[in-house]
Amino acid sequence: MSLKTTFPFPIFAPQVPSHRPATEVRFSRWNNANAERFLRRERAQKEIEDEIRRERRFDSASRIADDYDNEATNTSIIATTTGNENFKSIGTPSSPSRSSIPGKASKYSKNPNSDSKFSHPAFRRVSKVSRLPRVPPETETGVTVGENGVSYTFPNAPFEFQYSYTETPKVKPLALREPPFVPFGPSTMPRPWTGRKPLPPSKKKLPEFDSFRLPPPHKKGVKPVQSPGPFLAGSGPKYVRSREDILGEPLTEEEIKDLVQGCLKSKRQLNMGRDGLTHNMLDNIHAHWKRRRVCKIKCKGVCTVDMDNVRQQLEEKTGGRIIYSRGGVLLLFRGRNYNYRTRPRFPLMLWKPVTPVYPRLIQRVPEGLTLEEASEMRKKGWNLPPICKLGKNGVYSDLAKNVREAFEECELVRINCQGMNKSDYQKIGPCPMRLDLI
Repeated sequence: MSLKTTFPFPIFAPQVPSHRPATEVRFSRWNNANAERFLRRERAQKEIEDEIRRERRFDSASRIADDYDNEATNTSIIATTTGNENFKSIGTPSSPSRSSIPGKASKYSKNPNSDSKFSHPAFRRVSKVSRLPRVPPETETGVTVGENGVSYTFPNAPFEFQYSYTETPKVKPLALREPPFVPFGPSTMPRPWTGRKPLPPSKKKLPEFDSFRLPPPHKKGVKPVQSPGPFLAGSGPKYVRSREDILGEPLTEEEIKDLVQGCLKSKRQLNMGRDGLTHNMLDNIHAHWKRRRVCKIKCKGVCTVDMDNVRQQLEEKTGGRIIYSRGGVLLLFRGRNYNYRTRPRFPLMLWKPVTPVYPRLIQRVPEGLTLEEASEMRKKGWNLPPICKLGKNGVYSDLAKNVREAFEECELVRINCQGMNKSDYQKIGPCPMRLDLI
C-alpha cells in the first residue's frame, strides 16, 4: 500500500514556475547589501550576560542609594511596627559586624561615626596606588658627582670612581639625560624612581679570608687555595699596605714562566666586554686573587682597540702587575705580599649610570676641509675596498697598526663595521690612532 501526497518535497521549498516572464524582477531584503541596516546583529552569549549583570548592578546601587537616603524615616516607621516577620534589611548594617579574628577589623564592618553616603561599600572609591621603594633619608656621606656626570668622588678614596675606566670619552658632555645621582645605593643619594629596582645584594656572607693563614690541607668543604708568594729565599709574608710593598721584589724569569704555564690553560677567567674595565670588575678581580696568585682576563670587543690603555688602567686601579699579554689575553699578578683580608674595599654600583649626551663624533665639515671637499671624499670612500671587517666580539689589537700602514698608501681608509653594534663602532672613533672620521 503506497501513500500518495499532493504536496511536493520539500514542503517549504518555493515553487518555481516553469515559465517566468523575461520582464519580471524580484527583490528580497535578505542577503541584500541595501538591507544590512534592517538586519539585527546576533549578540554572543557573553555580551548578553554582561549586559544583564551591568543592569542588575546599576539597579542595586540605585536601590541602595534611595533606601539609604530614607533610612531615618524608615527607621522610625519600623520602630513603631512590632511583630513584622517579613522585615528585610536595606543592605546597610546599623552597627559594625563582629570580626572573626580578635583585634582585626572585618571588611564588612561600618564606621558608625560616618554619616556620608559615600562611606557605603557600593560607593567606595578604589584607588590603585603603586608601591614605591622605601628610600631612607639622605645622609651626610661626602660623596659628590663630578662635572662630567660620570665620575664620583669619595672621601679618602684612591681615585675617582666611574662606571668604566677605559671606555669613558675624554670630552665634556653637553647635557645629562636625568638628574645626577650616585649609583652606589639610596643611602648615599636617592635616585628618582624610574620603575626599575636596583640590583639585589648578595645573600651569601662569605667569611673573611687571610691569605697568610691557610686552612689545613685535605679539609672537607674547602676549595683549593694557592699559598702566598712566591717568596725569595730567606723571606716570608709581610703585612703591608702600600702597592710597592705588596708587589715586593720583581719576579724572575723562572717565576714568571711557572705562573704563566699554570694559568694559561685554566678555565677560571674574567671576561672583559665592550664596556671595558668596569667598576664592579675591580671586586671580581680581588675575588679571583682570593684563591689564586694570577687572575686571567680575556678581553673582547671595543676595549681591545687600545690594549695599552687597558693594561695601564688595570695596573693602576687594582695595584697588580701584568706578567703576560698576547692578543686579548692578560695575566694579572697580585703581588708577593698580597693578603685578601687587607685588600682595598670598593663600593659596588647597584645601578648603571645613564650615558650623558656627548658631542657628535662625525662632524659634517671636519676641521681644515670645506663642505664640497668633505662630500667629495665621502663619495670616494664608498668606492674603496675595506681593509678589514670587524666582528661583534673580535679582538682589534692590530687595527691601529693596519690603519697607519694604509694611510701611507691612501689618504682615506674604509673599515667594514656591519657586524658590530652601533654603539660599538661609535667608540672606535676616539681611539689613539688619530683617525678623523668623515
